Amino acid sequence: MTTNSIETSQPPVQEVAKRARASSRSLARLSNEHRNEILMAAASALESGAQKILNGNERDCRAAQLAVEAGKMSAAMFARLRVKAKGIEEMAARVRDVARLPDPLGRRLAATELDDGLVLHKESCPLGVVGIVFESRPDVIPQVASLALKSGNALILKGGAEAAHTSEALVEVWRGCLEQFSSVQAHSVQLLHTRADVMELLTLDREVDLIIPRGSREFVEFVAKNSRVPVLGHGEGICHVYVDRAADVEKAIKITLDSKTQYPAACNAAETLLVHQDIALRFLPAVVTELRAAAVEIRGCSRTVELVRRSDITPAEGADWATEHSDLVLSVRTVSDIDEAIAHIHRYGSRHTETIVTEDGEAAKKFLEEVDAAGVFHNASTRFADGFRYGLGAELGISTGKLHARGPVGLEGLTTYKYKLFGNGQIVAEYANGTRQFKHRAIEPPDGPSTSDL
Repeated sequence: MTTNSIETSQPPVQEVAKRARASSRSLARLSNEHRNEILMAAASALESGAQKILNGNERDCRAAQLAVEAGKMSAAMFARLRVKAKGIEEMAARVRDVARLPDPLGRRLAATELDDGLVLHKESCPLGVVGIVFESRPDVIPQVASLALKSGNALILKGGAEAAHTSEALVEVWRGCLEQFSSVQAHSVQLLHTRADVMELLTLDREVDLIIPRGSREFVEFVAKNSRVPVLGHGEGICHVYVDRAADVEKAIKITLDSKTQYPAACNAAETLLVHQDIALRFLPAVVTELRAAAVEIRGCSRTVELVRRSDITPAEGADWATEHSDLVLSVRTVSDIDEAIAHIHRYGSRHTETIVTEDGEAAKKFLEEVDAAGVFHNASTRFADGFRYGLGAELGISTGKLHARGPVGLEGLTTYKYKLFGNGQIVAEYANGTRQFKHRAIEPPDGPSTSDL
């Protein structure tokens, strides 16, 4: 990477975490209306602080350009690093989107009458303190900061060294806004600066409730292996487009191009195109022509190379099927049937996002039911796998695991729940000796106002 870093007089990481814990308790007490007020102010602060953010990003990009020229940073990572004026407008818009979402806290998830005058409520509440460790993309900061504030969580951030000045500027703008509100502590958002800070953060399981790493597979795996704090993240995005025998060719071309070229550096961009042999002769020459016109390098299996017969197709190697290129590179394989396509996805996919293009409803149903991934689509681009596009306002990342949260992680992924029991002097001994009997009657509707409203 780069040695792009900044001087800091940051307190010890444990003290940072303790301040975050105290701040999280203050945040949990804020009303939804007040949290929304702060978010709207933060969105405006991003717009008014645009030049400061752009100046910081320019410093980072100058250093990063040298790293790209030296072969130490990929063009895809550089693209994720770059922030433009329009990007800041989009950051502010996403913050406002989060403010408009329903309150995720104090939701009654279930209510059970255990006995007369003994009622149990299950209600949503904040996780507490969340650590986000990410590489390259500074736009992560306003996304996760808005989600954290809306859900009553304190946030500890650590961005990559390549984005140090941009991250610092974004956090300063955000904290500057928070300081205008006496009800919220600026310590609810804090920024770490070194790898040593991260290593210490991963040990603070009493102060930090969740770690979310965003970056390469190796990076996420390293965090998961070295953390005493629960980790939520995805290792990589090896996504597939499968063009079935019953696909509409024009539709399939459109979806393939969007999945690969709309933003190739994204984790939800397609890395492999699977094509049923019965449609390959009609589809492959046309789609390859369009992909090559978009500067996409094609790495084809032997059947694909034979069918297309173009000198600008590179024979695929075994590693191509298991590689997240994050660039204008697409591996293409011709398969015998849908079962071979599904088997390929299960062997090489990362359980991120997979899509089938077909007009056959039974084939679509089979694909959607059998493919094991966080997102499984029918006749739609893989690029739809995104918190904003799902209506979540923003996202902390995309989880390919199956516990706590899966797919784009929004507000719900930042909440847990607690049980609140309301009684009138009941004791367990009365039920143990048979004096009283449990009713265990569900109270409808389960989703309603919190107990604080009752």
